[in-house]
Amino acid sequence: MNRRTFLKTAAIGSIVTGISASVASAERYFPVKVDQSLFTDINRVKDPAKKTPLEKSHAPVILASASVKAGEPFTVEVSVGENLHGMGPSHWIEYIELAIGNEPAGRIDMQPKGYLKPKVTFVVVLPKEIAPSGKVTLVASQRCNLHGLWESSIDISVV
Repeated sequence: MNRRTFLKTAAIGSIVTGISASVASAERYFPVKVDQSLFTDINRVKDPAKKTPLEKSHAPVILASASVKAGEPFTVEVSVGENLHGMGPSHWIEYIELAIGNEPAGRIDMQPKGYLKPKVTFVVVLPKEIAPSGKVTLVASQRCNLHGLWESSIDISVV
């Protein structure tokens, strides 16, 4: 075998090995195929009486008192899904946010490791002037790396 043939064979072998290793590692670390349509808009539960498995595991669940006193702290718990969303190296929740109407109230960023169950508790104080009608809307959102942005909301009374 001459030098030129050896170099060509070695180069082609290295390229093929590199490509096959990349494909194998991508399949290992990202085994779930991504539905690109979930990234085009904000996802919400379409029918609360008939939630899909994806909605049950991704739509934020907000737990808060139905009525709160103005100026006094209260807790708002936001969890990702009725069945808590698992977190791992290939499928995780990037963040959870809470907004009061259109105003941001808090955000927690998460890492794709640690195998957490994403649930956050926010302590909120609402001034009387934020709810002139006596009601305010709490909006929770979260972003999943494979299933896009999800949002839920509830109305609470401010007395």
